[in-house]
Amino acid sequence: MQVIDTIAGLRAAIAAHRRAGRTVGFVPTMGYLHQGHTTLVDRARAETDVVVTSIFVNPLQFAPTEDLARYPRDLPRDCALLEAHRCDIVFAPAVEEMYPRPMETIVDVTALSGLLEGERRPGHFRGVATVVAKLFAIVQPDRAYFGEKDYQQLLLIRRMVADLSMPIAIVGVPTVREDDGLACSSRNVFLGPAERAVAVVLSRSLADAEAAVADGVVDGRALERRVRAFVEAEPLAAPDLIAVRDADTLLAYDAAEPPRAVVVLLAVRFGRTRLLDQRVIPVRPASEGARP
Repeated sequence: MQVIDTIAGLRAAIAAHRRAGRTVGFVPTMGYLHQGHTTLVDRARAETDVVVTSIFVNPLQFAPTEDLARYPRDLPRDCALLEAHRCDIVFAPAVEEMYPRPMETIVDVTALSGLLEGERRPGHFRGVATVVAKLFAIVQPDRAYFGEKDYQQLLLIRRMVADLSMPIAIVGVPTVREDDGLACSSRNVFLGPAERAVAVVLSRSLADAEAAVADGVVDGRALERRVRAFVEAEPLAAPDLIAVRDADTLLAYDAAEPPRAVVVLLAVRFGRTRLLDQRVIPVRPASEGARP
C-alpha cells in the first residue's frame, strides 16, 4: 500500500494504473476510521481495480465554533486498518497541500446546502462540496463511495456530480452500526460511558418511526412529533435536528400525496458530542390503506 501526501505524487501513481487499463474506486474520509469506513473500502475493493482512500480533515467545512481542532486524528492507525482491508493508495495531504493559498473558488449546491443541516451549520456544505470536487479533480475516480448516514451530504454530492457532468458513479452504502444499533461514527469516541449507553435512543427512535410508517402513519409532522418525543424521553439527549422529508428531495410533503419513501434525519447532542443518524423508509401507497 502506498501512502502519498502530495497531489503530484498521487496523480503520478494513478496515471500508472490508468495506463494499465485499471478502474479506480475512491473513498474520501476525514480519518479516524471505523467499520463504516472500512465497509466503503471493502465495497470499492469488490467493484474496482484500484482503491484510493483520502484522509483529510477539511477546514472549509468547520465553522469557527465547531470541533476542527478536537476532531480525532491517528494516521498510523488508519493506515494499518486500510492496509488490512487491501486499500492500494492512501492520500493524506496537509492543509497546505490542498489549500496552498486561500480558496477563491467554491462549489455551492445552493438549494440542498441551505436545508436542514445546512441551516444549522451555515457554510458547511459549501466546504464539503468544494473539497469533494477538488478531490474528484485530483483522483478522477470511476466510482466514489459514501455512507448513507450522512444522507444530506450523499444527495448533495450526487446533485453536484450530475450538475457538473462529472463522469463518476456515486455509490451510497448503508449505515454500519455497532452491536447495539448505534451508527458508527468517528465522534463516538467522545461519548462518556453514560452518554454511550443511552445514544442507542437514536436507532431505536428510527425503528419506532419505521414501525409507525408500516402501520400507515405517513404524515411528516406527526412522524416528527413521534420521533422527537421518543428521543426527548432520554434526559441526556438534546435534539438539534429531527426532520421527516421526501427521501429524494429533502422537502416537506403533503400527507395526502406521500412520496415513494421518506427519510428520517436526526442530529442529537449527547454532552458536547453531536451525532447524526437517518433511515430511509418506504411508504405504503394510500391505495393500500395508509392513513395520515
